[in-house]
Amino acid sequence: MKNQTSSLESSHFPVMLDEVVQICSPGNGGVFIDCTFGGGGYSKRLLKFPKTNVIALDRDKFTLNIAKDLKKKNQDRFSFYQKKFSEVDTVVSNQIIDVIIFDLGLSSIQLNNLNRGFSFKSKQKLDMSMGLSTMSAEDVINNYSEQKLKLIIKILGEEKDASRIAKNIIKARIIKKITRVDELVNIIEKSKRKNYAIKINPSTKTFQALRIFVNKEITELIKGIINATKVLKPGGKILVVSFHSIEDRIVKYFFSNFSLSRPKPSRYFPENEENNNSLFENYKNKILKPSNLEISKNPPSRSAKLRYAIRNKNKFIYPTELVNKFKIYLDLESTHA
Repeated sequence: MKNQTSSLESSHFPVMLDEVVQICSPGNGGVFIDCTFGGGGYSKRLLKFPKTNVIALDRDKFTLNIAKDLKKKNQDRFSFYQKKFSEVDTVVSNQIIDVIIFDLGLSSIQLNNLNRGFSFKSKQKLDMSMGLSTMSAEDVINNYSEQKLKLIIKILGEEKDASRIAKNIIKARIIKKITRVDELVNIIEKSKRKNYAIKINPSTKTFQALRIFVNKEITELIKGIINATKVLKPGGKILVVSFHSIEDRIVKYFFSNFSLSRPKPSRYFPENEENNNSLFENYKNKILKPSNLEISKNPPSRSAKLRYAIRNKNKFIYPTELVNKFKIYLDLESTHA
């Protein structure tokens, strides 16, 4: 088992590790929450600083052995919970939380395990569960109506050919249940309009949509950043590394619209009321991206965007406006077959 754990760790590349650590300022010590433990890249680096304590979460059972090894080396300074990061507020007792980190999307540990059905190269079962999920991609593909499949693929994958793909999925599953990744890839490839100018795999957006839906990733993100903000100390930082446009829009909106620097809707809007509703200090809206060197070593990092915000001293007020803004995604993820 140790060899398997070592293999998993070596296949994992924590994105923008140096940039994340610089923002965290672990040299000053403090309590850090790593909401997406994965191969433990962020947690391990933070624990190299002697005055740090790290709380880590991950929904994926395949990270348990990596976490156990790290716990053995850092008994008093590291704790791990196999939970979804939407539950980040439940792992905090009396600690003062300095920094909370989210590294969203698919980890290389998950992608490289072909048995889990995330990779286009797989010929295994259509799973796509990151862990603690109530369904698989196979369940969705074979049980959801054509209209619901179309909406999932179009809205969560931003796929222009969603209608044709959904129609062909229905046609194929009438003849035979779709159970393997390569069967779905074949259907998608036959459904897509040929566009030789686009270099990404034709299945990319549909796979993204199914993965997001199976794992309720948008719901998790919104709940996660809200609950993280709730437990963060004044002056504490929340960092989010996102990989697709939906995630980045949510994070940008939250940080911008609940910041002290948010533009007032009207010059007559009461100054005090505006300040009382904010959760973050002035947000500068600067995006950090991986260096060319990092992208050359880890090509999947090319789409990563890092944003962070600093908690202000205001009392936590539930950000209903954020939930309402992205309600279309939340409603879609809550639909059943």
